[in-house]
Amino acid sequence: MARHFSTPDTQSVRVLKVGERVRHILSELLTRGEAHDEVLTAHSVSVTEVRMTPDLRHAKAFVKPLLGEDEASVLKALRSNTAFFQREVAKRLGLKFAPKLNFQADESFDEADRIERLLNDPKVARDLED
Repeated sequence: MARHFSTPDTQSVRVLKVGERVRHILSELLTRGEAHDEVLTAHSVSVTEVRMTPDLRHAKAFVKPLLGEDEASVLKALRSNTAFFQREVAKRLGLKFAPKLNFQADESFDEADRIERLLNDPKVARDLED
């Protein structure tokens, strides 16, 4: 069965709150360097968003290393330490089931830059002036 990750507009308040708590827990773990991994301690990693499935069993965590440096190696390190992060999230959340974490690169900043470049294009700026 396919996992259904809703958009924030269609999620319940509980799902949004749990997702935000998971985001805070992951951010705290990464900031304090509690994952004993050289790659993760060498980089500042931001957890920009966590999307939960409606049953709270799966969580997709969107991450971005500072300045986008070594994104592939950071994602690989996060994925190899997924068991540690799941255990810590389960311990701190206190839910019946621990959500299974899936780390993904956050592409929203790249998309925002692309849109900004398009809007600043002289051809588009000329059309927007009218």
